[in-house]
Amino acid sequence: MESLMAYVVGILFAAAIYMMLRRSIVKLVIGLMILSNAANLLIFVVSGMTRGAPPLLPAGAEAPASAIADPLPQALILTAIVIAFGVLAFAVVLIRRAYEVVGTDDLDQMKDTDT
Repeated sequence: MESLMAYVVGILFAAAIYMMLRRSIVKLVIGLMILSNAANLLIFVVSGMTRGAPPLLPAGAEAPASAIADPLPQALILTAIVIAFGVLAFAVVLIRRAYEVVGTDDLDQMKDTDT
């Protein structure tokens, strides 16, 4: 299963880089979101894809009775998802305002308006 997920992460990174190299600012933001999702999936895969019980200990026990899931990567990924959503919301507002001012989403034509 890990090798399949490694291929999926590689494909997501490749798709993100391809989208970020396009001239449209909308495709750039889509590429950034795919990149953040690929990084989240990479953290999840590297942390180990083992099924286990929640990391709760019964009263009086010093060690878990069976294999437990590691909660740290899940917490990191949840934080990264929230941050990525905030970045996406900001980028959408920024793109809308830039499109209203410039009238295009082509990055080369936006560069011409700097002079």
